[in-house]
Amino acid sequence: MSAAAGGMPAAVGAVFAWPCRVYWEDTDAGGVVYHARYLHFLERARSEWFRASGIGQQRLREQEGLVFVVHRMELAFNAPARLDDLLSATVAIEDLRSASFSVRQQLLREPEPKALVEAKVRIACLDAQRFRPRPIPNHLLQEIAPA
Repeated sequence: MSAAAGGMPAAVGAVFAWPCRVYWEDTDAGGVVYHARYLHFLERARSEWFRASGIGQQRLREQEGLVFVVHRMELAFNAPARLDDLLSATVAIEDLRSASFSVRQQLLREPEPKALVEAKVRIACLDAQRFRPRPIPNHLLQEIAPA
């Protein structure tokens, strides 16, 4: 799952990959990524995956009255990322339901194939005003369903 040349996202089958670099702000005094910063990398990859799927989250809120939110997340920290590492953050749909879906995510250090961090994330579709669950519209289900 490597990023395409020029720092652009890459889709490999049903897996979306987004390149990210580890900066000083991401690390502790030893140059190792602080555990909470991994969530930033994962969130950005999911946001870019939505964007690449043609789903503008601001437009969804304003025009369709819905938002996608993280409902649950399971993380496994397998190995540390370090200052200046080039990472690839992946997103792959695992499960699709009427009002939620799950994605599997990994953070990989380029060019190594072993996942530094693995995550399973449940995303819920909510009414933007009431913050109550609502069905995902059919046109969005078609956009996010695996190919």
